[in-house]
Amino acid sequence: MKFVDEVKIRIKAGDGGNGAVAFRREKYVEKGGPSGGDGGDGGSIFFRVDARMTTLLDYRFLSQHQAKSGEHGMGSDCYGKKGETLVLRVPQGTLIKDADTGELLGDLSQADAELLVARGGKGGRGNMHFATSTRQTPRFAEEGTPGESRHLILELKLLADVGIVGFPNVGKSLFISKISRSRPKVADYPFTTLVPNLGVVAYKNHLSFVIADIPGLVEGASEGVGLGLRFLKHVERCKVLIHMLDASGHLEGRSMEEDYVAICKELQKFSPKLAKKPQLIVANKMDIPAAKEAYEDFAKHMKKKRKRVFPMSAATGEGIEAVVDAAAQRLFSEPKGAPKGRG
Repeated sequence: MKFVDEVKIRIKAGDGGNGAVAFRREKYVEKGGPSGGDGGDGGSIFFRVDARMTTLLDYRFLSQHQAKSGEHGMGSDCYGKKGETLVLRVPQGTLIKDADTGELLGDLSQADAELLVARGGKGGRGNMHFATSTRQTPRFAEEGTPGESRHLILELKLLADVGIVGFPNVGKSLFISKISRSRPKVADYPFTTLVPNLGVVAYKNHLSFVIADIPGLVEGASEGVGLGLRFLKHVERCKVLIHMLDASGHLEGRSMEEDYVAICKELQKFSPKLAKKPQLIVANKMDIPAAKEAYEDFAKHMKKKRKRVFPMSAATGEGIEAVVDAAAQRLFSEPKGAPKGRG
């Protein structure tokens, strides 16, 4: 399935039906009076989270959505039928924005969340409402009001507890395939991951968490270079980041320290809040002989900054358990001052 995380659509709520102008014409009833019924209200438009959806692909092919209008009123005090409510389903984690003003209308990050985005028009009153002692045969009625219309931007931000960031080809996809049932493409060249991949990690004591493999970042990602700008938003919701580095020396002319600083700068430029999230620094590809010396030098450097570096080989599995344990500890440990227990 093609991954689509941002679309622009137009919506139009239903118009209200017009009120009717009518008079009773019953046998043996002289001057029966006005009997025009009200028009029905137009249908409103809601967005609702659907747990089965993982992409906004459906809206790429169908960009205009309109609710039904209310029926017009009729004679004999008959009211017009209301227009049906239109419910548009979206994946959990979808942001709804007004395309004209940029206003955030809602963040559908909760399961079964629902958001009213366009109200249907009000049905007009029939002429039976306008009869008075001095105006017994009103020959007019109200028109229904138009339903609201809007241009919207739907933006999907994946809901993951842990996000993996780093340069291309550092082993993020192989790592997520080892700790979850996610099966992303793994190959020995950059940018094998073109869309975010989600995996569920079954941890100890019946605990689990969702991890996201984000397409590789490059310098300038926060300014639109490479694939990063489009996908950086997907790690904004993560509680913990795994910052993965290549310790093998495979990429000549670059050091682990330079890569680490470069990615941190991109996170900072994109969102200072994102840059402050807890990070686990992981030196991957430790199965390659040249990696040991590079790791030891980098670990000493980071120790001076009171930061720990986890050695790991996604290829052999060595060190993976320690990384997963550290991520789970950050996720499930109680913050200071919080009441014990997780409900």
